[in-house]
Amino acid sequence: MAQHLDLSGLVDAVGDAVVVSDPDGAIVVWNPAAERIFGFSPAEALGQPLDLITPDRHRRRHWDGYANTMRTGITKYGTKLLRVPALHKDGHSLSIAFTVGLLKDEDGTVTGIVAVIRDETERWSEEKRLRQRISDLEAESKECIPT
Repeated sequence: MAQHLDLSGLVDAVGDAVVVSDPDGAIVVWNPAAERIFGFSPAEALGQPLDLITPDRHRRRHWDGYANTMRTGITKYGTKLLRVPALHKDGHSLSIAFTVGLLKDEDGTVTGIVAVIRDETERWSEEKRLRQRISDLEAESKECIPT
């Protein structure tokens, strides 16, 4: 027996941010995880451009790709996991990982882009610390080797 699935309940329940933007790049879906990760309430985020969470230095590239995707109906990323910097409401930088999907109408026209986003700031910082520690240990071991 098929059950009706409440998709809005599903979007609200997942632990990753779900952000949907319209063809112009305005945010039209902002779930509770997006608020937790980025710090903006739905009232602050909905209707705003994705610049809200995109660092200045990445905006041109972001919008060039966004416009190309809207024009062609094709994304080069597909199911590829993307890792990029992002912005929190308070201004601090985040390291996020996300996948994107195209939303299309019955004619195949792209009506929006959905991103499922995870905050990887802590993991990225830990990896950076580990890489630095390895580098330090390698440097120390070279100093101990007699020439």
